[in-house]
Amino acid sequence: MRVNYSELAKTVAALTEGETDAVALMATVACELHHADERFDWTGFYRVTEPEVLKIGPYQGGHGCLVIPFSRGVCGAAARTGEVQLVEDVEAFPGHIACSSSTRSEIVLPVRNGKGEVIAVLDIDSDRPAAFTAEDAEHLQALLAQVFGTL
Repeated sequence: MRVNYSELAKTVAALTEGETDAVALMATVACELHHADERFDWTGFYRVTEPEVLKIGPYQGGHGCLVIPFSRGVCGAAARTGEVQLVEDVEAFPGHIACSSSTRSEIVLPVRNGKGEVIAVLDIDSDRPAAFTAEDAEHLQALLAQVFGTL
């Protein structure tokens, strides 16, 4: 089963209408995304909690790393650069942090508030190599802008 991004956007919009709490929004998005696509093995957020530091936020799947510095891993790279990280093979990513031994590929997107500040990253891991595409990145960026762009 592959995610239908159009339907997902409508569902998330209905579920989050009027909500302004970032953690509540993250919990809802993580849940809806995780169950929307069989490629998504771990789906969650790492929140910027202090300068150059990400801490685990709402997620679905097995345990994740609790703290990730901006200087390490795929999540750190997304937070540090403000750019989507599309990793076909996590073993080939310099400095990859192995929070789960089953992860083969991942996509990490910066989450921006209405002021354009990176407040978190969305991390989606797959137990399949090369599971994510530029099309996934495009749709996920649009979803994140829809949900968090007004905060």
